[in-house]
Amino acid sequence: MNPIKKTITLADGRTITLETGKLAKQADGAVELRMGGTMLLATVVSAKEAGEGVDFMPLQVEYKEKFSSAGRFPGGFLKREGRASDYEILTSRLVDRVLRPLFPDNYHADTFVNITMYSSDGEDMPDALAGLAASAALAVSDIPFNGPISEVRVARIDGQFVINPTFEQLERADMELMVGATYDNIMMVEGEMNEVSEAELLAALKFAHEAIKEQCKVQLELAEAAGATVKREYCHEVNDEELRADVKAKCYDKAYAIAKAGCADKHWRQDSFDAICQEYIDALPEDVRDEKAPLVKRYYHDVEKEAVRRCILDEGVRLDGRKTTEIRPIWCEVDYIPGPHGSAVFTRGETQSLSTVTLGTKLDEKILDDVLNQGRERFLLHYNFPPFSTGEAKAQRGVGRREVGHGNLAHRALKRMFPDDFPYVCRIVSDILESNGSSSMATVCAGTLALLDAGVKMKKPVSGIAMGLITDTESPKYAVLSDILGDEDHLGDMDFKVTGTVDGITATQMDIKCDGLSYEILEKALNQARDGRLHILNIINSTIPAPREDYKPHVPRIVTMTIPKDMIGAVIGPGGKIIQGIQEESGATVSIDEIDEGGFIEVAAANKAAIDKALSMINAIVELPEEGKVYQGTVRSIMDFGAFVEFMPHRDGLLHISEISWERLENMEASGLKEGDKVEVKLIEIDKKTGKYRLSMRALLPKPEGYVEPQRAPRAPRRDGGAPRRDGGNRGPRREGGAPKKHE
Repeated sequence: MNPIKKTITLADGRTITLETGKLAKQADGAVELRMGGTMLLATVVSAKEAGEGVDFMPLQVEYKEKFSSAGRFPGGFLKREGRASDYEILTSRLVDRVLRPLFPDNYHADTFVNITMYSSDGEDMPDALAGLAASAALAVSDIPFNGPISEVRVARIDGQFVINPTFEQLERADMELMVGATYDNIMMVEGEMNEVSEAELLAALKFAHEAIKEQCKVQLELAEAAGATVKREYCHEVNDEELRADVKAKCYDKAYAIAKAGCADKHWRQDSFDAICQEYIDALPEDVRDEKAPLVKRYYHDVEKEAVRRCILDEGVRLDGRKTTEIRPIWCEVDYIPGPHGSAVFTRGETQSLSTVTLGTKLDEKILDDVLNQGRERFLLHYNFPPFSTGEAKAQRGVGRREVGHGNLAHRALKRMFPDDFPYVCRIVSDILESNGSSSMATVCAGTLALLDAGVKMKKPVSGIAMGLITDTESPKYAVLSDILGDEDHLGDMDFKVTGTVDGITATQMDIKCDGLSYEILEKALNQARDGRLHILNIINSTIPAPREDYKPHVPRIVTMTIPKDMIGAVIGPGGKIIQGIQEESGATVSIDEIDEGGFIEVAAANKAAIDKALSMINAIVELPEEGKVYQGTVRSIMDFGAFVEFMPHRDGLLHISEISWERLENMEASGLKEGDKVEVKLIEIDKKTGKYRLSMRALLPKPEGYVEPQRAPRAPRRDGGAPRRDGGNRGPRREGGAPKKHE
């Protein structure tokens, strides 16, 4: 196949080019995407047959960034790309969540989508292009797929919506969303914003969808030009329609009765549903029981799903007996654990988060060294989901993609309400102890409580709620569910999480599993979510109405100061010797950064005495000497003509022999000074040209009565070849063939 190229033009004139038939031709589908200096290569390969017993879609999406794309070396000893970064994981999830629902329900072949960034100009954001590249690769393949789709980032900058803003533009945005959609329907939304209204969020979604429609059209043109409009034939399921009908006839009413019972105990419900299925299997003839059991379980799942959905639509009864707008009972408590700097438990129904807050110094910052993102992070949130939270008996093996994604959503929900110029590095850890519903939204609520308990002066408290949707394919009937259960998420058509304050939305995440979701339904879901969010905020405010007035006693105290840029080196010292000495002597932690205004110093310690000691040592270094001021100094060296005295840290001045006493001293031995002596001196002169300091001890002594300053012989004029004397005078002229005397 000859290379085929199609171009998409954005509203601001930038172009996106899709090309196939040139690279990775052994893959089922491959597309090279270019935008400016950014290049992605997306490939897709799907097995011809499904694995034995597989009854789900085994899809794996991997987004990878090459360090060479930005002309950089990877860090570490190996100097090669390793495990996926959080950014790569989050981008992979954004693509996966849009693609997965669009494969046919009966397609179960292993499918791998790989998107690799090979070039970046540092301007255009590659994560907004990954979904388009992946969908285009599927479009030019023979893999069954109900697309195409595309993803765009929409941001509001200076009051105007912009599609796929640059890194620089995004810094000025007050709203930022990633939106994934087909030509007809929005499938996925995720983003953060500065307390926007529900109407503003809907406007952003509509704007993004219009751009996505154009990108879907171009993909269809690319597929047609590549001759990829006919998809492969497959048979991944062997069905028994008679058995399917029999399962429904004998199990539907029983499942409906369990759904209508409205029991809040999820274990009772699950056991009851499972018992219906097992009862049917046990009634099968023994000679076909093992063979038909897998089919029965699959058909019964569909029966249970339909029974639960019809019960909600027809009876208005949810699995746990609540109304569609009702929030489960909530209890919460702050200061639950004594060790952390802040802690809280938030329990909503059968979902529980135990969250802690730790406040640290600059040394605790997270260092970011991704391909396109380098810097430091001062506000961290980590989310853990152990198996026991859902009653599973299995080991916990590291952090999974789900935990990264859920933690990121909670982080985005809270970070815009985090106080500006907060002196501490802050880490929230949410451990999910129970889960039946949205644990990420429980994390947002527990995180808010823990921050307030730690004394963090949040701009406003934040709460979150997960909304669900049940639709009827045969009628316009639908039900929007507040605070959904895990089963309602699994069996429903939408999982819509919304977080915010009393004044607006701060973050959102939405996954849609049905076609034809109207903006009317989205608007109803958003307004219903606002009511639920405010209800939860009232409970949070009644638990802890305001942040603690002060931090807890074991929180390290931090004091900051700014010094002139030319003093940074003096504070650090050669090889860090000075700053390390300050920390050792004071017991405080000291860090310094160069900023536009100078050197920004952060001093932290568990007690005020250590901070005061460190500050006094730093001030002594950065303080500028003043003529006429008296200092306590240390004699560093003795010379024939006087002594050099360190009167400030790392500042030496000359104490001339004539400035030691009002009496004339014949030599330095008569002064009685020795190296290491502590002396009180007065700074009598700062040489404006050389910056040297002249000190005096006698200026601090009473002048004897009748004292007459001795007359000095006039100084001979300086001739060529002369040099200044170290004692402040001038050496005499050089004698022919010789050198000046040491003293004259």
